[in-house]
Amino acid sequence: MEFGVIDILVLSQALWRLNIWNQMSQFPPPRPKTAPHNNNTNNSYAISALDMEISDEEWERLQKALDWPGPDDEITQLSLSTSPVHSTFSIVGLKNSYKVGEDISVIITARDHNKNLKRYGGDFFKAKLFNSKLKASVYGEVVDHRNGTYSVALVLPWEGQAQVFVRLEHSSEVVKILKKYRESSFPRSHYNGHFEGPGPNETRISEVVQCNLKWGGDGSWRKGNCCCEYKNLKTGTVWQCERPKKLSCDKLVHHSRGGLESPLKAFENQLFTKKLTNVAIPGDKININVLPNTAGNGMLTYGEFPAGFYLKDVWKSFVSTNHKKKFNSSQMGNCLKNKIVYLLGDSTTRQWFEYLERNVPGLKRMDLHTPRTGGPLMAVELKNNIIVHWKPHGVPLRFIKMLITDLHYIANEIDEIAGGPHAVVVFTIFAHLVFHPITFYIHEVAKIRRSVVALLSRAPQTAVIIKSGNTAGVKLDANKNIFQSDWYVMQLNTVMQEMFRDIGVIYLDVWQMTSCHYLRENIHPGPVIIANEVKMFLSYIKPKTKG
Repeated sequence: MEFGVIDILVLSQALWRLNIWNQMSQFPPPRPKTAPHNNNTNNSYAISALDMEISDEEWERLQKALDWPGPDDEITQLSLSTSPVHSTFSIVGLKNSYKVGEDISVIITARDHNKNLKRYGGDFFKAKLFNSKLKASVYGEVVDHRNGTYSVALVLPWEGQAQVFVRLEHSSEVVKILKKYRESSFPRSHYNGHFEGPGPNETRISEVVQCNLKWGGDGSWRKGNCCCEYKNLKTGTVWQCERPKKLSCDKLVHHSRGGLESPLKAFENQLFTKKLTNVAIPGDKININVLPNTAGNGMLTYGEFPAGFYLKDVWKSFVSTNHKKKFNSSQMGNCLKNKIVYLLGDSTTRQWFEYLERNVPGLKRMDLHTPRTGGPLMAVELKNNIIVHWKPHGVPLRFIKMLITDLHYIANEIDEIAGGPHAVVVFTIFAHLVFHPITFYIHEVAKIRRSVVALLSRAPQTAVIIKSGNTAGVKLDANKNIFQSDWYVMQLNTVMQEMFRDIGVIYLDVWQMTSCHYLRENIHPGPVIIANEVKMFLSYIKPKTKG
């Protein structure tokens, strides 16, 4: 079928939503006035806007964007928390049939385990519309009315049948716990520092010690003269390792992930159980009939479109003018002709590297004598002069054992890129930052932003693309959500979007692409989703190859 009705929306929405290639905004240095960061944990620490290297006004805007309602006090009875069994959703004014391009309204009502209506908001619900046979789905934005009710506006973008799916990811009580421990100095994630150096009688000795982030005046992971500190001169980030017994601090050679440590108390663990986390709630699970829309009326009436939708396993974008473009292997190579692509971040951008390696004709990986999954990696194609790099970001990073000299902060990497019409920079920094305070994340994003602004100032034709965070992962163990909750990732996505508004960059929202697919969510999406992500990426750089 043709999507003429939907296509009309694309032209009017693409520039508005992404602000692609806008004139750059310069960010003045923050004023010395501080803005205290308040929370309710005993082991927390104060962070100012100055510490994050943003202005007080921007810190206030970010706090408003990140604001999340919830109970005033921590509950002490499990029965008072939100129940996925007794919470329900219903379709408002359900009709016998709809037309493509119309939308439906869904109301979610939260109840506790005693079947009582909740009187406050803060529950983390996720919603989508899907049809497994058509391999179709679309993301639904949940609006919290802060009184125990929630609404979702879902667009009907395909012809056929569709069904609503809503699940309770976290109760508001759990979100309150997530917030508490995110802003505390409790080290939920540990890391290893591998020291190597000369020993007696011309031998080599090695020591492995614990390392972690140092953040905030009282945020030292270890106190006193216990540790070696490594401060990056450009970003100001301080990494701290326990002092080795035999070797000096300058003998740090490798970095690797360490163990995870849960701060949850016994009662808090009950709130995180599998029965209460990531559970579908009952509701109007009926087939909605969607008919063709030849007249072009009955269009979307709510505020902001979803980024796109899946149909027959192909992502149809609402925000890219090239959303109907199909890329076969040859076209992918032509699109990347004379390009140097810098993929920076974590294993989710490495998946892009691996996809390009498999699908672009003639693109071959060079042997850089680095770990195959840890990198850095590089692939070249000589006929079309294509170079693709992938590099992991700096610590904190939960990777296999790798050379500390191969880990570079994204801001520093961007500072070393000359840029120009042949350069494409893609970065993501989400999955490994969920273990640490959001104030530290803001600091890191502020540094990246400064480097991006400088890059676009010296080379305005450079394509800069931000890949949003994926959903957090396979949720086999609910208690692991204290480490990598989807709520954490969604909040980081909010920070990134807010801090890069009105700058000449593209924000590629893979959060929706990984959240609404009919396959089970995974921080490392399957080949179908990766293929759609990469083709969306290519659709953005395709116009830049002309002229």
